[in-house]
Amino acid sequence: MQERSPYLFDGGDEHLRVTADADGAVIDLAVRGTWQPALHTAVGRTLRRCLAESPAGIVVDLSAVDDPGAASVPTWLGAALTTASAEPAASIALCLPPDASLAAPLGSAGTLPVHATAAEARAALTARRTHEVIRLSLPPSPISPSRARDLIGAVCQKWRLPHLLHPARAVISELVTNAVEHARTRLDIAVSLRGAALHLAVRDRDPMLPRMLDMAPVRDGHPLDERGRGLRVVHADSTAWGALPTTGGKVVWATVRDRAGRARRW
Repeated sequence: MQERSPYLFDGGDEHLRVTADADGAVIDLAVRGTWQPALHTAVGRTLRRCLAESPAGIVVDLSAVDDPGAASVPTWLGAALTTASAEPAASIALCLPPDASLAAPLGSAGTLPVHATAAEARAALTARRTHEVIRLSLPPSPISPSRARDLIGAVCQKWRLPHLLHPARAVISELVTNAVEHARTRLDIAVSLRGAALHLAVRDRDPMLPRMLDMAPVRDGHPLDERGRGLRVVHADSTAWGALPTTGGKVVWATVRDRAGRARRW
C-alpha cells in the first residue's frame, strides 16, 4: 500500500511528544532538547501534521527546551501566524516557566499567549472553543457501528449537511468497527463542524495506533479475507485522517468535506 495517512504520530522522536484531548480539539506538543536546525525542522513538520487535524488549539510546552540565545523565537511567532491563517483558524498557546530563558523575549513580542503551566495553557484554549460537539459513548459491541451511523444521520440533518451524509456514515462506521474489533474497550465518539469540514473522532482505551494493512490476497478455495479494507474506506471517503495518543488510549479522527466532484481516493 503506497498511500498511507501522513497524520499518524508514532512517538519515534525523543524530542517531540504529541497528545490530544478526548476529541482532538486541543493538541499538546511538548518539545525538549537543545534548539538546533534539526529540531526546528521537526517542529515545523509536526505542527503541520497537527493542523491537518483541524484542532481548535495547540499547546506548545517549551519548558524543556534549551535555547539561551532565543534562536527559536521566530519559529514560535511564525507558528502563531500559521495557526491563525489555517482553515479553520486555530489558536496556539505556549507553556514556559517565568524564569525560562525564552520567557522574556517571547513575552516582549506580545503576540503569543504564554502560560506558566501546560494545564493553564490548555484551560485557556478550551475556554475559547466555540463549535458545538455532539458526543456518544458506546460499548465494544457489534451494534455500535450501526448506532454511530444513526448519529451521523441525525447530525447531518441537524446541521443541514446532506452532501456529507454518505461519506461520513461510511467513515464513522469503519472507525467504530476498528475500535470494536481491535481496541475492544468502551469508545467515545465526538462529531463537530470545523470550518466546512465534518470532524469525526473516535476515542478508545487502547494506546496502539492503527495502521493501514495491505489487502489479503485472493486464495482459491478460501473465503475472501477483507481485513485491511476498513481504513482504506476511511482514506477514500475522508480528506484527511490520522490518530493521536491521549491519556489512557488514543483518538482516531477523520475530516469529511464536500469533494466538489473529485473522485474518491480509492
